[in-house]
Parts: sequence; structure tokens; C-alpha cells
Amino acid sequence: MRVELESDRPPSIMSLISFCSLFALLLMFSSGVCMDAVWRPSISRVQALSDEQRLMVTWRANTSGLVGERDVYQVQIGLTENLTIVYNASVSVSPLDSHQYTWTWTSALPLECEDHSVRIRRLYNRSEPSPWSDWAVHYGARPEKQTQIFPFQRVLREGSDVLLCCVPPAGVHITSMAFDNSNYNLISVGDRVKAIAVKELTIPDRLIKPLLFSCSDSTQQTLHFWNYVSFPPSKPCNISCVTADMATVTCTWDPGREPIPFDYNVEEVKLRIQNSDQVGVACEPLSCSFPVVPRLEEYNITVVVRNQLGEERESHSFNLSDRVFPVVESDIVIPGVTDATLSWIVRGNLTGLGLHCQATADPNSLTTVNCQNVSGLCEVKLEHLHPNSRYSSRLRCAVRGKRWGDWTQPRTFITYPLVTLDLWRRIEQPSSSHTRQVTLLWTPRFTGSAAEVNIRGYALQWSQGGENRTRRQDRGQTQAGVSVGPGRCDITVEAVLDVGSSVPAHITVSQLDHRDGLPAERRLSGSLAAGFNLSWHEQGSAPCGHVVDWCTRGSKESCDLKWIKVPEGNVLILPAEHFQADQRYTFSIYACTEHGHTLLDRQTGYLQEPKPQQLPVVQEPVHSTSSSVTLVWSYDEEDLTRLGFITGFLVTVQEASERSQGHMTNVSVADPHSNTVTIEGLSENTEYTLCLSALTKEGPGPPARVTIRTATNYSYLVTILAPILFLLGVVVLLWPQRKTLKEFFAYPAGMNIKTLNLDDLQHETREKLQHQTVEEFVVSEIEILNVGRPLTSTQTDAELQNTPPTSAFPSPSPSSVSLPSDDCVSLIGHYYPQLSAELLQRSDFQKSSLINRSYFNPTEEEEEEDSSEAHQVTLSVTDDYVSHILHE
Repeated sequence: MRVELESDRPPSIMSLISFCSLFALLLMFSSGVCMDAVWRPSISRVQALSDEQRLMVTWRANTSGLVGERDVYQVQIGLTENLTIVYNASVSVSPLDSHQYTWTWTSALPLECEDHSVRIRRLYNRSEPSPWSDWAVHYGARPEKQTQIFPFQRVLREGSDVLLCCVPPAGVHITSMAFDNSNYNLISVGDRVKAIAVKELTIPDRLIKPLLFSCSDSTQQTLHFWNYVSFPPSKPCNISCVTADMATVTCTWDPGREPIPFDYNVEEVKLRIQNSDQVGVACEPLSCSFPVVPRLEEYNITVVVRNQLGEERESHSFNLSDRVFPVVESDIVIPGVTDATLSWIVRGNLTGLGLHCQATADPNSLTTVNCQNVSGLCEVKLEHLHPNSRYSSRLRCAVRGKRWGDWTQPRTFITYPLVTLDLWRRIEQPSSSHTRQVTLLWTPRFTGSAAEVNIRGYALQWSQGGENRTRRQDRGQTQAGVSVGPGRCDITVEAVLDVGSSVPAHITVSQLDHRDGLPAERRLSGSLAAGFNLSWHEQGSAPCGHVVDWCTRGSKESCDLKWIKVPEGNVLILPAEHFQADQRYTFSIYACTEHGHTLLDRQTGYLQEPKPQQLPVVQEPVHSTSSSVTLVWSYDEEDLTRLGFITGFLVTVQEASERSQGHMTNVSVADPHSNTVTIEGLSENTEYTLCLSALTKEGPGPPARVTIRTATNYSYLVTILAPILFLLGVVVLLWPQRKTLKEFFAYPAGMNIKTLNLDDLQHETREKLQHQTVEEFVVSEIEILNVGRPLTSTQTDAELQNTPPTSAFPSPSPSSVSLPSDDCVSLIGHYYPQLSAELLQRSDFQKSSLINRSYFNPTEEEEEEDSSEAHQVTLSVTDDYVSHILHE
């Protein structure tokens, strides 16, 4: 830009001015007061600053004033060639040196939009002005071919009001202006220049932050330029300075407001040490590092942040010895099985400063170590770790225990594996020889699962009688058989690993004692919900606990042996999910002593006892008689695969004939160890089907069937023929003496035995009845028992006499039979004939009441009452019938 002074005028005027100046200078030397009054200031320079919004004015100072004294000047700024005053104010300034003043003015309109002219005058005693200086002009843009836009690609302050202008070439007029795609009203600035006013600029909430400014002129051209909206820098907050090695200091701070992504308003950060002669240090936006000043303990620093819209600064003071934060440069981890060794080096030379460090591989534990090694190498062992587990170690250090440095980044390591063997044995006792076959079984146990454990094999060692033997087993084999003598034998098995450690497992086979016998088996009841609940009585001491083993399937020959060690107590609960419901399990309980394992108890049972599935084997032929059958059978109780606890046997007997189908007889055998039973009470010469099945508490099992026929019984012929033959013999023997016997059994001579005459008895009875009145009779009631065929009115005496005694009382007829009144007998009362108890107990026995009322003259009502009684009927009895009763 060009600065033009008013001295660029024609020579005549300049001569006049020079003459006046010389005259004023002459007066100044002659009289001080008058010289001051006529002194006229002169502007030496008018300069636009980098943002093109500020105008800096420089002029010569009045040398007659006192040094350091503030002068008051009146400043006017005119716009365009018409010198339209846009600023008029008094300013108080101090000289930068003894020769000139500098004053800066900020314009609302970009300086490139129009010419800006400045003039000044001094105010003596703040009231008397000096003459005005000449106008000093800062010329605006003068485009020749294309319209120009201002501000051009400039950073604008957020929230401010701005004026944007378009400067066309000569002869071109501005037709429209737009900002951020919005048209604005045009403001005339001079004859050619147009401007728009935008209120409260905001940062766009979009990915593309720049704002588009466009201008159209009369040549149909539209120009587009970008401008940016940003904010001034924020004051640095929370300044913190530390040193890790007493050689370099690093300061950090909070930047305040977050910067805009891809912001054109780049910040410049500098740090100055105020109490040293070192120059400022260029910094990063959030941190700054500088070398330690020798022999300087206290530091006073200032952080200055500057961008195109302003500047902020903040000061901070600290003592260097209080800001030492040691940094671990390198660390090494050497893992073990249950521990790990950490080694590290601290940056810088901190010897003599009381360096302490903390190490951890577990969040719940810290290990502190004092590092005073001159070489800077520190070491610590972390203990109580788990084998084959993944850990992350971290370190931090402090000087004099003041402030701990930052934790190092986690360093991951895996401890070595540890393998233990769960060792057990099965001993086959000898039958005749003293050599015992011992089967060793073991299960490897791993702690942790961070890495796969590779077992190369197993090493076996056993000693007996001072003789040691060893053997190597492949890694896939987890059992081995050894032969030992009758004495005590100590056995050791150990896993061989590529990396890690293995704990040897020991077991002792006790000395053979032929006096030891197997304890009796006890019944054990399990359940599908709770499993097996084992308990036993301790016999003596068991310092190393107890062992419980059992076969999971099959018999002893194909036993898959399982075992559990019980370190203490005498109770063991085995969950049901590890067992089959209908299989018998036998649990052997051993006490562990220093001399070996001793069998304490044997318990056998089911989770759910099944019905037996094995058929008894009936021995043939079956022994039978005419009335009994004897069964003999065998049953394999040693088959433990599918067998319940036998509580006895059930024999079902059924006739094989069709007429006897469905009639069965059950015979139970309560003794489970019995193998014979005799069924009696059978019919002779009859075919029977017998079913024999085993019994458990769940019921009978499948039956074994056998069909037999009983023999014919000929003994009854002997019973019948023997008396007959005996009588025939007696007759043959006594036949010659028949006359003698007749005389012996005849009536004695002279005895008069009268024969009973029934006709006379009947006549005598009738005569007695006819001569008696009604009052003289004893009323009786006769209940007739219906035990035979009914009596009809047509029966004759002969028929009555031929009727058996059990049929003497016929059933009453539902109808009455009328007889002559003189032949009826009224029987009132209770009369029960003498009948046998067998007759009274018969199911077909019926009673009927008989009342004879032939001597009464009943009324019609009485006849209705008599007929209504269910058990009372009127019968007419003939004379022959009465005689028959009495005869009986």
C-alpha cells in the first residue's frame, strides 16, 4: 500500500510552507511559549497490520516536552476521497523513545475497501490545540480488470459483526452480494464500493466449516471466496511441570476450548522462563519441554498462546526437586511356577535421591523395593502366583516417596505349569503264592489353563526290601501294573514335562496280612435327586484321610475304577449325575495311614433299585406227588450289572385247564438265599403251570415257567375196600354161629312192648281242642322256615310222611287256602322248632310267620291290617298235617 502525505503538492505551495516553517522556528527560539503554540505535528508513517483491519500511525514526538511525559493528541480518520470523518477522538500516548509516538486503530471496514486518511494535532494542557498535521493517506484497493472481495480468505471472530465489501474496477457496478448462500442489502461506501453487514458470526455445525462470500457485478461475473469463522485462544489452565531424569522438564496444561477440526486459525504456543536469560521455547498445543537450567531450582514460566484473533498467557512457578517423576525405560519378566522376577532400569541418574519403586502382577497386591543400585538396575520377585496363569506386570517409581510416576504399560507373562498326579492302586490278593499284582492308576491334575501343558511321559519308581526299580511310561498311559511281594512297598509316580514342574505322587502298599478279612457289605440307598450319601465309622487314626473307590461299569474283571480322596471327615456326597440309575455300585472305603491303606467298610446300593431281570434256573425234573410239587432252583446273585437286592421269591400256581383259568395261588419265599419250596394242597392228576420269579422292593422280576401234572391217588380204594373186606370176613367167621347170635339179640321173655298208634293220638288231641274255650288257649306264633319245596294244599298224608325232615317246613304261599274252621288251630306267640345249627347257617334258609286266628271273628279293618303285614300269612292246616307235626 502507498502512503501519500499532503507535502506532495505543487512547488509554490511547498515554498510557502517552508517559509512559514522557518518563521515559526525563528519565533520558537526567540520565545519558548510562542514556539510551542505554533508547533505542528507531522505523521511519518501510516501502516496496515497483517489482519488488514488495524491501522498503525507513527509520528515524531515533541522534543520540547519532558521525557516520559504522556501527550494528548486529537486524531481524525477520514474515509474515501471525500474525507468523511469516521473517527474523531483524543488519545493519550507515550513515546516509544525520545523521538516518536505510535498509535493503532481498528477499523470496522477492511482497509482494502476504501482510502483511509489520518491527521493529528497536539492538545496543549489538554485544551489548546496545535495546528493539524497534513493528511496521511492509506489507499485502498484499485482493481483494474476484476472485482475484488474483502476480507479475502481471512479468519473472522466468532460472535462479531463484520462488514464485507466488493471493490469493482472503474466503470463496473456491484449488483448483489451474498454470504453463506444468503443475499444481503447493499451498503454504499464511496462511489463504487459496496458492502454488506453480517451480525453475530457463528461457526457452522457441519463438516465443511468455511463460509462462502460471493459478489456479482454489472459484467455478469460472480466471484466466490472462502472466509473462516473461529475464536481467540483460550488461556492455558492447570499447568503442571515434571522431570523424569533431572535433565529435561516437561510441562503440560489444559487447552481450554477444543479446537475446530481443520481450523484455518492456527495457534502458536511459546514458553518463556521469566527468571532466566534463555529465549522462549516453541511448544506443542498441549505440552512443552525444555532443558533444565544449571543450578536453577525455582522456575517461573509463562505460557503464551496466540492465533490470528488474539493472544492469551498464563504463568506458573515450581521447585524442580518436587517435580521428579521417575520413568521406567525397560523392564524384563522371568516367570517361574508360582513366582516371577521383574528387572527394570530407570531413566536418568537418580542415585542419592531415595528412589523407590512398586511392582505388581495382581491388582490386590503391591511389592515395594528400594532401588539404590548405581547402575540403575532394579529387581524384585513377585510371589504367591498361580501356576500356568496369565499375568500383567506393571511398575512405577518415586523419589523420596513424594509423588509416584505413571504406571508402565502392562507386560503380559504366563507362569510355568505345575502338574500333580492323583495316584491310587488296585491290589489282587494272591490265592496261594505270596506275590501280589498291584495296578497303579493315576490322573494328572493341572492348575491353570493359560497354556497347553505337554507331558512327555511318566517315571515310576518303587522300592521293597531295599531294592529299587524304575520304569518309564508313555504320556498316553495312565496306569501300570507291578508285582510286589508280601512286604511293604513304597511307590512313586512323577510326570515328565518339557517346561514346568511336577510334584511326585507317593503311595504305600501295606504288608500282606492274611488275618485281614473283607468287611461285610452294607446296603446303601441313593436317590436320583441327592445321589449317594456315604458315611462310615472311623477305626483308629487316619492322618492322611480316607479314599473311596468304586467301579463305574461292569464286573471286577472289566472294572473302570474311580476314586475320590477325602482329606478329612467321614462323610462323602456323590452327585447323581455321575451314576446310572439302575446299576448297582459297591463303594470301598479305605483309611490312609503311614503304613498304607486299610479297608474299613464296603457299601453297595442303587440310585433307583430296578426290578430283577434275571430268570431263576429251575432244576429238572420237578418232583411232584398227587397233592404237592417241590421246586428247586438256582440264582446268580453275583451278576451285579442289572440286578436289584433280592428280598425273596414268588411262586404262582395256576391250573392249566380251561375251566380253571384265572384262579391262581401265590406262594412267597421270604428267604432270599433259599432255593427250594414245596406247594401242597394240589389236586391229583391235574396239570399246573408254575411261575418262579425273584423279588425286590420294586416288585417281581421276569418269571421262569414250568408245567407239571400231579400223580393219581389210589389210597382211597384201600380205605373203601378195607372195611368191606373186614365185614365179609366177620360174616364168614360168624355165619356158623348165626343162631346163637339171634338168641342173644332177641327181646327178653315177658316184656310187653306197645306200639305207638298215631290214629288214637290224633283223635285224643282233637277231643281236647273241641272242649276248650278261646281264653284257655295259649296264643303262639309259628315262624315257618323255608328249607324245602313249598307245601301245597293238594299234598296227601303219605306225601307228608315221605318228606325229609329238612323239608318239613314249607315256604308260605302268597295266597291263603281256606279250610273248615273246626280244623284250624290258632297259634300265637313265638315257637321255633328244634333245627340243627347247620340248617340255620344255610344261605337259602327263610322264615315265615304263621298266625292262626280261626277262633276270632275279625273285622274288615283287622283283615286289612292282617293282610298288610309282610311276614304274616293265614294258612289252613289239615288234620293230617297237624298229626304229622306232632309225630315228628
